[in-house]
Amino acid sequence: MHYDVIIIGAGPGGIFSAYELTRLKPELKVAVIEAGHALNKRRCPIDGDKIKTCIGCKSCSIMSGFGGAGAFSDGKYNITNDFGGTLYEYIGKKPALDLMRYVDEINMRYGGEGTKLYSTTGTRFKTLCIQNDLHLLDASVRHLGTDINYVVLENLYAHLQDKVEFFFDTPVQHVRIVDSGYEVQCADASYTCRDCIISVGRSGSKWMETVCKELDIPTKSNRVDIGVRVELPAAVFAHLTDELYESKIVYRTEKYGDKVRTFCMNPKGAVVNENTNGIITVNGHSYEDPAKQTENTNFALLVAKHFSEPFKDSNGYGESIARLSNMLGGGVIVQRFGDLIRGRRSTHNRMQESFITPTLNATPGDLSLVLPKRILDGIIEMIYALDKVAPGTANEDTLLYGVEVKFYNMEVEVNEKLESRYDGLYIIGDGSGITHSLSHASASGVHVARNIANK
Repeated sequence: MHYDVIIIGAGPGGIFSAYELTRLKPELKVAVIEAGHALNKRRCPIDGDKIKTCIGCKSCSIMSGFGGAGAFSDGKYNITNDFGGTLYEYIGKKPALDLMRYVDEINMRYGGEGTKLYSTTGTRFKTLCIQNDLHLLDASVRHLGTDINYVVLENLYAHLQDKVEFFFDTPVQHVRIVDSGYEVQCADASYTCRDCIISVGRSGSKWMETVCKELDIPTKSNRVDIGVRVELPAAVFAHLTDELYESKIVYRTEKYGDKVRTFCMNPKGAVVNENTNGIITVNGHSYEDPAKQTENTNFALLVAKHFSEPFKDSNGYGESIARLSNMLGGGVIVQRFGDLIRGRRSTHNRMQESFITPTLNATPGDLSLVLPKRILDGIIEMIYALDKVAPGTANEDTLLYGVEVKFYNMEVEVNEKLESRYDGLYIIGDGSGITHSLSHASASGVHVARNIANK
């Protein structure tokens, strides 16, 4: 079958590519091919009762399917160039922000109306952070919540399903160059198209590397972020989260000069498992519905590691650390901060004596046996630094879940249209190594769709 445009991946980048193409050029024949399930069939079997840990589903419903890994995230759209990717380096700072605002408008029209837009600009917390050698990054943050985010995706799918042909549970094996444009090869069928948009997300990073090798598309090594997810009483960070919701705070350690940052803050949220290429890591969710909220707030503390000669496999390094955690804990390990600084493992008895009730059923253990000393030292130093602006962060019972790893695809060489060295082959979203967030990935999809429509 031949299409004008084939989109590989139904995450934020793919969805917004399809949305903008159907708006600007409704006559185009567009297909979206997705390795995971349709949105209504995405169900993680972990129920906390009969199934307590990951069973290694063929297609992880948390990471893959319509909506991508962001479908069950807490639905934060950060409108900023300060973090979330380097899209602005390709298309300019103002165009990047304009695209993110456009995406926000669409989300509001499709179910997000009534959700709050927070801003860190000009707040008293910025001064408070600077006074304590911490740096609060500027951003406008739209928080949809996991529940409203799902509603927005449902409505976008309902809008697109009659305008675009979707193929779910259809992993793409190869992308080939043919006379008519491109051939997309799957297990049971092949499809051709004039223009091809690859938007496979972080979970498709290994596949993306294979495609780049087969098509001789230049890439360069990216980073990997390694750390823990912190869980503490919501009251500790309430003075920040009530006003800012998401606070991206960066700290430079005294010992090594490494940068440690907060990431994905979930006020009154829950800690969850995440499966990336068969490796169990940890993440966090939060909900807009008060009935689904908890008494805890969680956020990640991450240290970015870059590698050069002779080692360039940053993702492999992160995977090896995560596998070590899985080997020792059978999945995610949890440890009280007080136990960590005393050099002892957490046990079930010590966890039961804690004043914090964990939101994830993880294995009590010792993170010092998993994380490299340099990374762990940085995390401990950051916790004490945060304790100055949010007293209680360094309490004995603060919980640390490990490991949290953010894998980034090798950065693919593209031009200002996000087009590879081949005309009509676009690479967008987190799989490109350029965007690292819902807002940037969505914006990249709109940008490419407009370029195709203008051809």
